[in-house]
Amino acid sequence: MKIVIDTNLWISFLIGKRLSVLKSLLTHPAFAIFVCDEILNEIQNISSKQKIRKYVGIDDIIDTLEIINNFCQYAAITKKAVSPVRDANDLYLLSLADTIDADYILTGDKDLLTLKTHNKTKIVTYNEFVAQYL
Repeated sequence: MKIVIDTNLWISFLIGKRLSVLKSLLTHPAFAIFVCDEILNEIQNISSKQKIRKYVGIDDIIDTLEIINNFCQYAAITKKAVSPVRDANDLYLLSLADTIDADYILTGDKDLLTLKTHNKTKIVTYNEFVAQYL
């Protein structure tokens, strides 16, 4: 099963020091978690903001990027998504989903969640996914 985890979840788990919660998902043999340059860049950009840095240190950010490097698969976006998503900044997630033919996007973003699906990709919260599969 191919999965895209939205940057907002990576940041949320980073701030809450709860990255270990993702471990069962990241290490599950039936799941392949994908990232792209846009996700990696957004994690670095958001985590370097002052309002985030008061909650996380540089070591936390490095650890997060190391977890991603060790447990996720990289994919360069090769397809451009077309979608009625309210926030055009989310199009890269839909484009990544199209590129890898993703089964799921896990997100906390209400703009994406209102779509429910994008092509064949289901868009759900992390908790909804975990309740169904873990």
